[in-house]
Amino acid sequence: MSSLTYAVTDPRTGEVVKTYPSATAEDVERALVASADAYHGWSKDTSVAERAALMKEAANLLVARKDELTSILVREMGKPLAEAIEEIDLSAAICDYFATNAEQFLADEPIELLGGEGSAYIRKAAVGPLLGIMPWNLPYYQVVRFAGPNLVVGNPIILKHAPQCPETAAALEALFVDAGFPPGAYVNVYATNEQVAQMIADPRTQGVSLTGSERAGAAVAEIAGRNLKKVVLELGGSDPFILLSTDDMDAAAQAAAEARSYNTGQVCNAGKRFIVTEELYDDFVTAFSEKLFAASGETPLASPQAAATLATQVQEAVEAGATLDSADRPEPQGAYYPSGILTGVTPDNPVYHQELFGPVAMVFQVATEEEAVRLANDTPLGLGSYLFTTDPDQAQRVADQLDVGMVYVNGVGVDSPELPFGGVKRSGFGRELSRYGIEEFVNKKLVRVVT
Repeated sequence: MSSLTYAVTDPRTGEVVKTYPSATAEDVERALVASADAYHGWSKDTSVAERAALMKEAANLLVARKDELTSILVREMGKPLAEAIEEIDLSAAICDYFATNAEQFLADEPIELLGGEGSAYIRKAAVGPLLGIMPWNLPYYQVVRFAGPNLVVGNPIILKHAPQCPETAAALEALFVDAGFPPGAYVNVYATNEQVAQMIADPRTQGVSLTGSERAGAAVAEIAGRNLKKVVLELGGSDPFILLSTDDMDAAAQAAAEARSYNTGQVCNAGKRFIVTEELYDDFVTAFSEKLFAASGETPLASPQAAATLATQVQEAVEAGATLDSADRPEPQGAYYPSGILTGVTPDNPVYHQELFGPVAMVFQVATEEEAVRLANDTPLGLGSYLFTTDPDQAQRVADQLDVGMVYVNGVGVDSPELPFGGVKRSGFGRELSRYGIEEFVNKKLVRVVT
């Protein structure tokens, strides 16, 4: 069996801070047994209100332990402290949101009968243990948006985190335990890929949620499909940022820079392809470059491997005819990579249909609204999008035509627990957050009473 190396490696220095052993076969079996016991015991013996109270305490602990948790984020993936604090605050808000709204979201839904006597209703119940496979780029937020609603539903969680986030993984398990969730309700496992496949196939596991790459999503979906397990997949994104009109170019360029550079560009729904009308193009590129390059190189990517992958993609793009304008800084070292803008990217360029996971943007010039929509949709991915226009009618018209799961009009960084998150096409399926997220792994059980 192949193994994964679970290790904290500081991307700022390359120092291996600590390693963690991968799970043994006995560890995996203990996790499966514990989660099944929690489902048949705790889940069925508690009310939504009781589980919501535990989630409220988890929200409180996220706030109380903010200093400890943010220091882990900075150490594991080089995240700026301010952004680390934002991630913890958002994670706490998600826990609080589901704690506050779970009883309403999971309440019985009466059905109006077409005929016959009696009544009918839908009762929303847990389905059983779920496996979560989570990524490194937002290691608290990604876990909480999956585990938070499902623990309130009563679905026990087995969590397999990214190999470079073992300390985050351990901190989250400790947090849920300290919040009062019983043994087996939330279990962290440093699993290998083979063990993940085993847990998906195991009859005690009732569903899988993965946030990660297309390749990982396809592999998980294949195993889940063979074993008739439901999956929720949040995969990559090549989100368009469409600028059709503006009365404040400086603000539009600032929004574009934030959409591309947050978390050093390592966000699935970051703005990655910037599509600008020809009358605004030159001014936008000038302003966008200035703002994007201003803080270039201050924060590393999460790993030297991530930086090397981005460097290869950019090199191939330039070799295929694209032009690179890059921040003026020393040659990239280790996990650091300078911000850049690629122009002249044609459909035959290998980067045209790729996701750039780092602070490099592609900028395109278009003549019309229709051309902007065609270009925005010319991707196998369909996660999110950003649309900037001063015309409300145009905003609605274009939003309706975008083949994506999310459209943000005249704003970036406005994610919130009540807003559903997810995509279409090869960006995956299913939703997280909001009332739609809490219903993904719910048994909508019909109860028909005849009198």
